[in-house]
Amino acid sequence: MLKITDNPPIVYPENATLEEIQGQWWVAHTKSRNEKALATTLSRWDIAYFLPLVEKVSHRKGRKYRSLLPLFGGYLFFCGDEQARYQALTTNRIAQIIKVIDQKQLIYELTAINHAIASGMPIDPHPSLTKGMRCRVSGGPLMGQEGFVVRRNKSTRILLQVEMLGQAAAVEIDADLLEQL
Repeated sequence: MLKITDNPPIVYPENATLEEIQGQWWVAHTKSRNEKALATTLSRWDIAYFLPLVEKVSHRKGRKYRSLLPLFGGYLFFCGDEQARYQALTTNRIAQIIKVIDQKQLIYELTAINHAIASGMPIDPHPSLTKGMRCRVSGGPLMGQEGFVVRRNKSTRILLQVEMLGQAAAVEIDADLLEQL
């Protein structure tokens, strides 16, 4: 585990804002637990990137551990030309590169995330649940149950179906306990 000070910077080059970085943005879907190593390699090659990291505190054997973890596990955003894209692929740390169609929208959204991280306010990853999405309950008394997301009065509910009867029941549930299938 890296010391907090040994982690790669969230934005490289460190003194630049995301709006100032020139080039085409790409989304690297990394191999498992390769986000920081890829960021370190990209910075050595002078390829601009954004890796949103958030602090996590864990307790083991009576000790408190602080670490920085990627906000979006398995993803790193980098900027450059086709040569930079090819060079990133040669690291063998990337499973897939996703081409960004709307560059301005991505920069706008990433800037908002960067400002939230820089503010020091607590920020947690949250799956984007949409109405009709099939999901599984990941904790609590309904753990393991599968259903469809429905919304009612601004609350999240999971629809549990009995297909044979053509009936269903809706249960209100904390959206944090749902994982997409």
